[in-house]
Amino acid sequence: MGGKGFSAVGLNEVLVAAGVPKGSFYHYFGSKEAFGEAMLEDYFSAYLGEMDLIFRQPGQSKAQQLASYFQAWRASQASDDCQGRCLAVKLGAEVADLSESMRSALLRGTAGIIERLAAALEAGVADGSLTIGGSPHSVAQGLYQLWLGASIMVKIVRTDRPFDEAQALTDQLIHRTAS
Repeated sequence: MGGKGFSAVGLNEVLVAAGVPKGSFYHYFGSKEAFGEAMLEDYFSAYLGEMDLIFRQPGQSKAQQLASYFQAWRASQASDDCQGRCLAVKLGAEVADLSESMRSALLRGTAGIIERLAAALEAGVADGSLTIGGSPHSVAQGLYQLWLGASIMVKIVRTDRPFDEAQALTDQLIHRTAS
């Protein structure tokens, strides 16, 4: 689904790839949509865990941790074959209009990302490693939307230039102090 999209993958393809009989699938999931919701929940759980690791790196300021986060984003999203690493980018627009439960899973997951970014920004202001021009939550929300859009544009233009531009705007929104 990371490569083809949710709608383009049939249930039989999922069952064959997983090596699971149809009856077993329906024991755990009432529908392909329920499977999609669980897949997104699992994706965001892993993604948020990776964010937590980045934002707990010892010996780094929050400004340095934020820089590491956006470097990791760029590295994972720049790949032409981002199977499973970019489900929010790949499936976001597609399933938000198809499934309310999957849209809700996307909303919860992206809210978790924004919350962690906001907490890192707030901590960076507190530790003196950065300044921002707005509330941590609004800057975090704008940054997430910026990088999500850049990830889509990278796939369209097939160059890393949208990430260069996103990084330039990020540097304008997050001012690293000389500490």
